[in-house]
Amino acid sequence: MFAVSVGLIVANLYYAQPLLPEIAQTYRVDVGTAARLVTWTQAGYAAGLALIVPLGDILDRRALTLWLLLLSIGALIAVAVAPTFLPFALASVLLGLSSVGAQVLVPFAASLAPDATRGKTVGTVMSGLLLGILLARTVSGAVSGALGWRAVYVIAAGALTLLGAVLWRQLPRVQRPAGGLNYSQLLASVLHLVRTEPLLRRRSLYGLLGFAAFSVFWTSLAFLLAGPPYFYHEAAAGLFGLVGAVGALAASWAGRRADAGHSRATTGLMALVIAASFGLIWAGATSLAALIVGVALMDLGVQGLHITNQSEIYRLSQEARSRLTTVYLTSYFLGGVLGSALGSVAYVHFGWTGVCVLGAGFGLAILVGWLLEGRK
Repeated sequence: MFAVSVGLIVANLYYAQPLLPEIAQTYRVDVGTAARLVTWTQAGYAAGLALIVPLGDILDRRALTLWLLLLSIGALIAVAVAPTFLPFALASVLLGLSSVGAQVLVPFAASLAPDATRGKTVGTVMSGLLLGILLARTVSGAVSGALGWRAVYVIAAGALTLLGAVLWRQLPRVQRPAGGLNYSQLLASVLHLVRTEPLLRRRSLYGLLGFAAFSVFWTSLAFLLAGPPYFYHEAAAGLFGLVGAVGALAASWAGRRADAGHSRATTGLMALVIAASFGLIWAGATSLAALIVGVALMDLGVQGLHITNQSEIYRLSQEARSRLTTVYLTSYFLGGVLGSALGSVAYVHFGWTGVCVLGAGFGLAILVGWLLEGRK
């Protein structure tokens, strides 16, 4: 239930990616402006991670999740009916902000799991989240091809309404301890965690760089596939989400490796996979086979690294898991903002080669950080 829930919620952030050419045409904006929708949505998500997710340590996570679902449903409807580009963009920011309900549920699941299998549990839940990220593109491309891009958001609103009814009945109520922190103290304690936990800082940096590489690629892919030699419609472009879903297979495996104490070796391997995958992705400008293999490897590396990072940080403190999530995922999605912004610039000015050099550079930066671990 947790895995399906986080997948449906986080999918809201990614429906637009294969639809960007159609959205640009509808609102008569240029390609660069349309691509920035991804950046704005992720910026809203990063704001929600910083300001809303910490509340999971002092409020009932069940109630917080349900209120965020209601806000997401309203934002999806606003996106679907937006008459011009500006309301569309503002509603997209609100959609990003409210979609942090997924990251309220991840530490919720971690808190309910026993210590010995927490990594496996996080991996299982994150498998659902990762599938939601990747299959969102496939679903939105297929629905848009059949019914138009606005129908994607109407159907998503209906799906979240059904999900809300299920979670209202099934999520357990967990009493928060009395006499805890107020909101300002809660946010101050987040900064204290950043200052005092070097493992949290290091893993947050790895997450930022990994998701930046991921976003560089996925923000630019629709434009590559829309032009020569492919000339794919958005429905065909969305099918690449199925290829990327291979990365979800890394989630449970990486969680089990973390439970067994092999996080460091897994981190180095995933960083190497991310960097190397962009060589195949570069060849994918003219070779469909190379592009498919490169996408699968890139997603596997990014998601395996992500699960390893989360498994490690959740060992630091049982009482502060929502705040640990805030620090890590705020960094992670700021990496998404950075990657999507730089990815669109790289594509406009340097083409597909620029995108691939940038993505490989992020992967190599993780590898350098991993090699320097433990040194002053």
